[in-house]
Amino acid sequence: MLSIVVLISGGGSNLRALLEAASDRDFPARIVAVGSDTDAAGLAHAEQFGVPTFTVTPTSFADRAAWGDELLQQVEQWTPDLVVCAGFMRILPPRFVGALSPNLINTHPALLPLFPGAHAVRDALAAGATETGVTVHIVDEGVDTGPTLVQRSVAVLPGDTEHVLQERIKVIERDLLVQTVRDIATSTIDLSSIHQSNRSATPS
Repeated sequence: MLSIVVLISGGGSNLRALLEAASDRDFPARIVAVGSDTDAAGLAHAEQFGVPTFTVTPTSFADRAAWGDELLQQVEQWTPDLVVCAGFMRILPPRFVGALSPNLINTHPALLPLFPGAHAVRDALAAGATETGVTVHIVDEGVDTGPTLVQRSVAVLPGDTEHVLQERIKVIERDLLVQTVRDIATSTIDLSSIHQSNRSATPS
């Protein structure tokens, strides 16, 4: 049984999807804790399912590195097999990434490497894209630059606003994240192999 810590910053719709999936006894993973960098509304989902929560607020620390060290300590006390960034809106410090990657994944509302960063949906619309989507990837020290695990396309429709497109992407994102976690838990996706293959393919 794969044990998971989920990190969120907002409403937690992806977290909710994982919690609902994990409530099925046949699902091969369980969420042991949920963390946040703020008093996120999505923490209520964890509480509803009886999952412990923790909050590590960056403004409580002298610098980003100190915040990351405390966040890592909070995560590691649960000894998770996998950490899922599900709408976690902060770049993780190198020591945090180094300690957990490749067992550290993120969802992103675009077909990476296109439109990385915090405004992916807005950027896709501004660029006149006719297609965008969702990527689940391993987190590395860059911004949305880690090895891709899976992607799924979403059409950009005439008249789409940022909100409308974002909501349509979220439906796909939730489904893709749940399936990816299932595939990791059943070894259909091997994070270590993908990570190593990516390192071997990267010029030194």
